[in-house]
Parts: sequence; structure tokens; C-alpha cells
Amino acid sequence: MKLYQGLYCGNAMVGLGLLLAAMGGGTVQAAEAAATAQPAAQPSPTEAWIKNVKNPVTWMTWGGDLRLRNEYLNNAASLDQSLPFHEQDYFRFRGRVWASIRSLADLALNVRVTAEPREYMKPKSATVSGMDWTEGIIDNLNVSWSNAFTAPLTLTVGRQDIMLGSEPMNWWLVADGTPLDGSRTFYFDAARMTLDLKDYQTTIEGIGIYQTAMNNEWLPAFNNLEKAVTDQDEAGGILYLSNKSLKNTEVNGYFMYKNDRRTDVSTGINGETYTTGARIAGDPAEHWRYSAEGAYQWGHHNIQSVSAFGANARLSYLFKDRFSNKLKFDIEYASGDKPGTAKYEGFDMLWGRYPRWSDLYIYSYGKEARVADNSNLIRFGPGWSMAPCSKSEFIANYYALFADQSTPTSASNANLPQFSQNGNFRGHMLQAILKYKFNARITGHLWSEFVFPGDFYAHQEMMTFLRAELMVTF
Repeated sequence: MKLYQGLYCGNAMVGLGLLLAAMGGGTVQAAEAAATAQPAAQPSPTEAWIKNVKNPVTWMTWGGDLRLRNEYLNNAASLDQSLPFHEQDYFRFRGRVWASIRSLADLALNVRVTAEPREYMKPKSATVSGMDWTEGIIDNLNVSWSNAFTAPLTLTVGRQDIMLGSEPMNWWLVADGTPLDGSRTFYFDAARMTLDLKDYQTTIEGIGIYQTAMNNEWLPAFNNLEKAVTDQDEAGGILYLSNKSLKNTEVNGYFMYKNDRRTDVSTGINGETYTTGARIAGDPAEHWRYSAEGAYQWGHHNIQSVSAFGANARLSYLFKDRFSNKLKFDIEYASGDKPGTAKYEGFDMLWGRYPRWSDLYIYSYGKEARVADNSNLIRFGPGWSMAPCSKSEFIANYYALFADQSTPTSASNANLPQFSQNGNFRGHMLQAILKYKFNARITGHLWSEFVFPGDFYAHQEMMTFLRAELMVTF
């Protein structure tokens, strides 16, 4: 069995390497070499050299990464294959460089610069084709003070990444402050306080956010390109509590306030949203794991008062066998706006508009409301993952997708010809992912998603998303 497993993983590795090589990710020889390489017991001379270069002096460290992606997208953004530009094929070249400077033991200045030009083999629009250099951006610039005031307190002020939850699936409402630039950046302009009460196994987070719609409001964008990174100017506050005092259990409670002020972005809104919610997760038995979260919202959306609800849950069974087999079942609900009522019932995903469970389906919401604004949704289905070998992982998921209301999320888009307005079934979604870790610094994946639309849409042509990625970290 071990021989079979080794041969299987080696062949899978070579196959992934061949596909990544085709997109510029490396040579076939490199893929074959990585497939047969054994982990080194001691750091190699190259690793030791890299470590010394990244830490040239005691008070500074730096690093960088390069992410290469080829993505193919069909019918997800247009929802109609007869429309121009329904099909896109492009390369993404994201490079990042970061540094951390410590003048004192507990005080650090952190900075990161990011750029992601794209090459479109199939035009995105009448004005975007060929090489799109886009703009470089300072996506992290903050000061962090740990053990502040000699207390178990960390203060971080400035541009920073903030993800609340235990894993990407559960970064539900706070993960991405810049949804309009895809996964290039995630930053928030914020002040964050984290109080870690270890004796009580409790963490308290207090966060203040002021996010502007345009990329150059606080810090300059390189190339002098002014672009929107979110739909409106946003201010907000978050209080997030986490407690692990119960055996094998984590309990979270939170309150969030978000103030939206529309600027010149066409999809922006004016409103105030108050959200209160709770999450519980744990391991009740050796092979079982669960999480469940729910939130209620009130306030006002444009001129309507808000009353909305959302929830998501996952139940997993971990076989803990040789191949790390796992089975899971997900369910999610985000209320939709009911036509003809005085209130707005659509659940606001707040700062959670990112590809949490699908890189494909977020685009379909561009016609319905706003990209990745996954309101008006009922989603459920099983998933399976396994590790054919220690460096690889295979994931397969199925979701049945429904709309809470047959009318699209945004009433202004209700009469678009892409929507039938007489059905609630969004469709069937299939997802298959193969990940591989070549070594400590190079990873890759092959990603595929397909949606077979239901009667919520006027057209039933399949939506497709394919991606090959190579990630190199220095």
C-alpha cells in the first residue's frame, strides 16, 4: 500500500507540475524532481542563506511572494452566453514585498506593497484587453504594539488584514475590506485592540474601521490609477469575544456596526447596519467536529428600515486514517429582500464579500446586486477531502443553491433579462480542487467549479471556472 501511495502521489505530482509548467509555473524536470525529493533533516545551505538574507539585522525582517494564476471564466458574470465578453481567459501576476521593523522589543512597523498586472487572452470588456498593468498599492502599513501598557494587550493601528473566525470557511462577516479588486488585497484601514485573558481562556477584540471607496484616499496608488476597491465609504466598529473555557468548545459573540456612505461608485449604498451574532464550534467526540453561527441585523438600507437574518453551519467527520479522509455537510442561509414590504430584509454580508465557498459564484452576483454580495441565498450540500500523500490534498464539494426570494437581491436589477422572477432554484454547483506542496516555499493547485443554473435564471447555460496556480514564497 505504501508503495502504491508513493507511486500515486509521485504521478499526481508530475501531472500537476506539467500543467503548472504550461502556465509558466516551472519545468517538467522540476516537477519530476520534486515528486521524488525527500524532506531534508536539516535546513539546506540555500534555506540558511535565504533566512540570513531575510533577517539582515536583528531589528528587521522582510520577505515576499509571487502568485501566478491562469483563470478561465465563462457565463458567470454575463449569465447569458449570447452576450459579448461572456468568456474570459487571463493570467494574474501578483507580487508582494513586505518588511517588519522593530525598534523596541514590543513595537513594530509593518509595511507591504502589492501589485497584480493581468494579461487577457480573451478581453474582459470593450476597454480591457491584452496587458492590464493596473496599479500597485501599499496594502499594509501599520504600527503594532504588543504587551501594551504591560498588559496582555496588542494594539495595531493603520492599514492591516483582519479575518475574524477560525478558518477561511468561517471568516463569515469580516475578512475582506477591498472586494472590488478580487483577491489581490484584503486590507482594512483600522485600529485594532486584542486583549488576551489567558487565565479565563478569553480573547476580546475591539476594532474601529474607516474604509474609503477609492484606492488612493489615505495612501497613494502607484501608476497614478484611481480605482474603487469597495462600493462606498465605510465606517464601522466591531466588538468580538471568544471563549474556550468549555472542553473542546469555542464560543464567540459579537456586535458590529457599519455605516455606508455612497460616493461615485454606481453600486454603492447609503445605510447603517447593526449586527449581533454568536458562533459555537467544537469537537464533541473523537471523529466529529461542528460549527454553527447566526446573526440578526437592523438599521436602514437607503431609505428602508432593515430586518434581516443569516446563519451558517458545518458538521464534519474526520476518519483520521492514512489518507486523512474527511466528510462534511454545509448549510447556509442569508435572507433576501421581500418585494412589496416597507422593510429591507436582505442580509448584508458586511466585510465578508470574498470567495469563501466559491470562486465562481461570486461573479453571478454582479448582475444581481454586487460582486460577492451573497445575500438572498440558501446553500447546502456535502463535501469530501483526502490527502493522497503528505504534500497533497484533494477536495470535492457539491452544493444545492436556492434563492430565499425569487426576485434578485437588488430591486433595481429585478427586470434584467437574466432573471426569470418565477423560480427559487439557483442551481447545482460542483467543485473539485487538487492542491500540492512542492516544498516549503512552492505550492500549487488546480481548481474547477461548475454551476448548472436553475429556474431562478432565464438562461440555463453552464457556468464555468477553471484555475491553475503556482505560489512561490521567498
